[in-house]
Amino acid sequence: MKDIFIFTLLLLVVAPSFSQNNCTITGKIMDKSGPVEFATIELYSSADTLKIVKGNLSDTLGRFVLSELAQGSYIIEVRRLGYQPLKTKAQIPKQKKEIDVGIITIETDSYLLAGVTVTSQKALIKKTTEGFVINAKDNITQAGGTATDILKNTPTVVVDAEGTITLRGKSPLIMVNGRNSNFSNPNLIPASSIESIEIINNATSKYDANAESGIINIILKKSSSSGTNGAFSVGFGEGAKGRLSSSAQLNHKSKKLNFGISYDNRFAGRTRNINGNRTNFFITDAYYLDQYRSDSREERLQNLRINLDFSPDDKNTISLEAIGGLESQDNLEDLNTLLLKKGNIFNSNTDRYSAEYQKEKLAEFVLNYERNFTDKRKSLTAVISTSLSNDKENTDITSQSKAENNTFLGDPVLERTHNFEKGNITIAKMDYGFQMSENFRIETGYKGTFRSIVADYENALKLNNNYVINTDVSNIFNFNEYVNALYVLFANNSESATWSYNFGLRAENVSNDGHTENSSTQFTNQYLKLFPNGSLTYNLSETNNIKLSYGKRINRPGLGQLNPFTDVTDALNPHSGNPNLKPEIIHAIELGYGKEWSNAIFSSNAFFRHSLNTIRSYYQLQPNGVNLSLPVNIGSASTYGLENIFNYKSGTKYNLVATVSLFQQKINGENVDQSAVQNAFGWNSQLINNLTAFKNGKIQVLASYNSALTTPQGKRLEQYFMDFGYQHKFGEGNARVGLTLIDVFNTLRSGYVNSTTEFTNSRSVKADTRALMLTFAWTFKSAFKEKLLDNKFSKEY
Repeated sequence: MKDIFIFTLLLLVVAPSFSQNNCTITGKIMDKSGPVEFATIELYSSADTLKIVKGNLSDTLGRFVLSELAQGSYIIEVRRLGYQPLKTKAQIPKQKKEIDVGIITIETDSYLLAGVTVTSQKALIKKTTEGFVINAKDNITQAGGTATDILKNTPTVVVDAEGTITLRGKSPLIMVNGRNSNFSNPNLIPASSIESIEIINNATSKYDANAESGIINIILKKSSSSGTNGAFSVGFGEGAKGRLSSSAQLNHKSKKLNFGISYDNRFAGRTRNINGNRTNFFITDAYYLDQYRSDSREERLQNLRINLDFSPDDKNTISLEAIGGLESQDNLEDLNTLLLKKGNIFNSNTDRYSAEYQKEKLAEFVLNYERNFTDKRKSLTAVISTSLSNDKENTDITSQSKAENNTFLGDPVLERTHNFEKGNITIAKMDYGFQMSENFRIETGYKGTFRSIVADYENALKLNNNYVINTDVSNIFNFNEYVNALYVLFANNSESATWSYNFGLRAENVSNDGHTENSSTQFTNQYLKLFPNGSLTYNLSETNNIKLSYGKRINRPGLGQLNPFTDVTDALNPHSGNPNLKPEIIHAIELGYGKEWSNAIFSSNAFFRHSLNTIRSYYQLQPNGVNLSLPVNIGSASTYGLENIFNYKSGTKYNLVATVSLFQQKINGENVDQSAVQNAFGWNSQLINNLTAFKNGKIQVLASYNSALTTPQGKRLEQYFMDFGYQHKFGEGNARVGLTLIDVFNTLRSGYVNSTTEFTNSRSVKADTRALMLTFAWTFKSAFKEKLLDNKFSKEY
């Protein structure tokens, strides 16, 4: 740890001593008729195609200048309303201060009639060196939903009917604007507030190592357009219950200030039915269990977000962001449990009714700093954020026995529980980069993540008109975790070279501790681990490459997995955490091939992932017929397969995104149970069709299939669904009406089947996933240079 810190410190001190550069790129934008004025020119480094290095507008003669640049490889992107976007490469060689890329010719992407605007099809997916980016705005089938709904329609991501998210069969690290947050629960983020979603498959050392299957980074909307602009949207829907959502954004940007405020809400009702059964082979008096559960849920969500960017000069930018959220749920549930002895002999029948009321308050405060050096080879960013949560859940439970003929017996048993949780996540992060030569770049940085959570669970039974606390299952659990990380990354970022690479090392020092107030459980963990990673790319041509990558990852158990409390909401199927869990170590290897054509992109990735101390849910059948579920380290697991993505665009009318993933899963849990050994094949596929059938009208049809996934004791069931959406633009494209039908054939469901030497059990969940949504959105923008044009083109925000 000490050596890594000294090495990183030396990099920060030595790197600035290199000589400075002040290079310039010039050129001219033209179409078939002549120069194109007011075209947007954006310059990206070939090493980072997501971050804009410089930007400018073309003048009346189509000329543009991009100055104060370092030597190296760049990508120039030209955009103009009504024209097809165009990308071209530029190289500033050594010993040269200025290059002229000459004439860049762009082609129109719409035809104009008097007062009529025809807009083009935008790409839903953008391929990056680390994965791909989803344009959330173009996912029209999920208008009025949440981030979870958008992820359900994201290639390679699987979301089941209960909202569980997996990437390549495992839980990904979910971030918001590149940071860990209490807002990272996708159910708390309305779709209307999302700009894009980044999928990072095999991350570099810049990112947290706690991302075994990859990273999902949700980017929230933030306008960068000059002047005043805003947007408003409202949606109405009907499933088994009504749904309502709305959002409003307002932004003003001047030369030094960029201020934005946004508000969104979502009110929705849901219903769900669950069927479960279990056969206990060696328990005669509790041989067969049959359960039916139905619940009705009302959800309310509100978020307020304020952001302020201040640039006192060209070299410094300070950004402040504050987010507040209120979330509440009312859940009414009825659970019927029938227990039979062997031979179908009646044992017991119980009806349990619960009324659960949950309220959560969330707040997050973020301070960002970005330094633009005169020497453009250098970059420096820093961020400090703190995220607070306060969740309170109260439940009233009424249980009553029933006779074999379903008549109630005796008096009901009354019970109360509360589950209060307070959490805090604070992050301090700094990243520094230096372009040491034309093709070689080094990056280094520090990240500290400090987390504390207090969970208060209480269970009380009503006896003699008083509620008496059950101390056996009630307690307060305190958990603290501190992660200090340093990283260094070396990259050859020249796209013109035949070979390119990046190699990095991340060191994470982890310290966590947990204890209960009654001292029944206490643990402390402290460890330092190194996480090497790297990639090697062979560029067969400018549009054809092969990439080999390796990364070491870790899956650290969280509070929910470590908390020793047992949730006895369902007395025969309780679940608890496991304070004895060890972190899971993952080794991931990928071999990818990418090919680009003028109207299509294809990528194929063969991947292999092997994990030790694999953390999986495991069922332990007790002698009294209770089946306890808890996470355990089952030994090892391996997954290997092939992931394919094909993106095709036919002119301005049609776009297709098709993904197919094939994989083999092997689980070896012999350390827990000799029978916990599984080996199964799985696959998933998704088709997204976008069609501009006629002017201003867009149709989207999505179909998805996910095969069954193996677990240590069985499998999770397959799931499949289809969504349909239509969007129509009015005026100059600043007003839109959308109609979506989610889960058209009402097929989306989830569940599992387990089979062991002691028992078999199954569970099937069907929520009211089919819903019809009607949305309206309107955007506005103050007069800007586009208004100077004779022809008006639509612009999307």
